[in-house]
Amino acid sequence: MQDVLYVEVAAQAGALLHPLRIEVLKKLAEPRSCPELAKELGETSQKIYYHVKILESAGLIDKVDERRVRGIMEGLYRARAKSYWLSPSLVGKVGGVERARDQMSLGFLLSLAEEIHADVARLGERMGEGEAVSSLGLSLQIGLENAEARARFLEELQEMFQGLAKKYAAKDSTEGQGFQVSLVCYPRRERRTE
Repeated sequence: MQDVLYVEVAAQAGALLHPLRIEVLKKLAEPRSCPELAKELGETSQKIYYHVKILESAGLIDKVDERRVRGIMEGLYRARAKSYWLSPSLVGKVGGVERARDQMSLGFLLSLAEEIHADVARLGERMGEGEAVSSLGLSLQIGLENAEARARFLEELQEMFQGLAKKYAAKDSTEGQGFQVSLVCYPRRERRTE
């Protein structure tokens, strides 16, 4: 079972986004049959079978085995991944490409977040195949009093990053492992607790 299945196809997303199918997926960390799922979820076997077949057709679960129960062959199904991530590309960009080019705009930040989302999801898919993935994440919160402080911070940050890039950049781009470095700064709002 892979860590992440990145859902980029609308038909897959449509199959996934049904409350009962989500509950079925949650139960399929281990192989289970439709009658077992039906009992756990308080539904009929026929209803569960219908939804399991939709999930299987969409490539979100796999039939991993069969067994004979009272003269009837019963399939055992398991989720393909531990988590399912929906690609922002399913909806597409609103507002156009120009909005996303200005580094000081929210559009640029949203585009960068979508790129990071896709890259991390693809790395998660590879991890399911047993490949170790080197990565690093940093997060910090700072207070900047006014526009002048924000401008100084941005200037100093750009200089620091450019210096690090020059220091560690491989002379031959075919040497070593390539890494993406992205930094985002945004105002932090109080998180809703619901």
